[in-house]
Amino acid sequence: MHSELSARAKSLSALLPKWLRDDRKIAILMLAPSIIAVAVFIYVFMGWTLYISFSNWDRPALDLSFAGLKNWQRLVNDPRFHIDLRNLVLFAVGYMSQCIVIGFLLAALLNERIRGEVFFRTVFLMPFAVSAVVSGTAWRWLQVPSAGINLLIANMGFENFRPLWYMHPKLGMLAITIMGAWQFSGFVMALYLAGLRAIPDELREAAVIDGAGTIALYRHVFIPMLRPVTFTAIVLTGAGSIGNFEIPSIIGTGPGFATDTLGFYMFEQTFRSSRYGLGAAVATFMLVLSIPLILPYLISVLREEKE
Repeated sequence: MHSELSARAKSLSALLPKWLRDDRKIAILMLAPSIIAVAVFIYVFMGWTLYISFSNWDRPALDLSFAGLKNWQRLVNDPRFHIDLRNLVLFAVGYMSQCIVIGFLLAALLNERIRGEVFFRTVFLMPFAVSAVVSGTAWRWLQVPSAGINLLIANMGFENFRPLWYMHPKLGMLAITIMGAWQFSGFVMALYLAGLRAIPDELREAAVIDGAGTIALYRHVFIPMLRPVTFTAIVLTGAGSIGNFEIPSIIGTGPGFATDTLGFYMFEQTFRSSRYGLGAAVATFMLVLSIPLILPYLISVLREEKE
């Protein structure tokens, strides 16, 4: 039977052109459509966006005449851009720290093989599957100063404690980090849990024999071995911080652009004000901010492949 199959395979391969009998060439041929699609719809349009950022396209009618650094000067001199940079720092610090800390703690809890692990893992990961529009709307209702969480706090006896949440002129951005962290912490938990389960049991047993407690075990064994996972979580949450758009599109930009983001700023300049050149400059700036996150990750991946 095996000899018949191999004979048929040889006869079929003989019918193919000679250049298709090479497995490497077949692999390249199969990957070519995906490579072309990525090159066109990502890298070509990245170059197109960069080109538009140096054009005079500031109205619905197409105008690709060269404008030099005019759009970049308008961007740097715009007070809203300065506010968005501050908001980016506040959101990134709050969002990334919450996602990584909460995700790691949840993974450490599930790694202890607790009863009902499948149920809790599903519950923790479920928010990640919820649409950002749906979760943003729900959190908007929950953080309304006159209702939601404040109403619950008032019913507990703290009637004078009524924070403004996302409507606060200074702390609004930190308040909306709760919305983002609630949705993405479950995914970070899945990353850490997979990393913890990949650690050999022999290391845990050897550390326990040496007298290491739970804290020492995590500090000296697990956390150092989870550095690649932590690095991946930092890249993903950092990219999410830079490209945050859904939350301000649902709750608004707040008083004095307190909850505005670069992504929403780019959207408004491009699609509402038809300032395509300025919007492209904002998009290019966001791409530049992403490079320090993505480049080290790519370098580490290439090093692992070489090793």
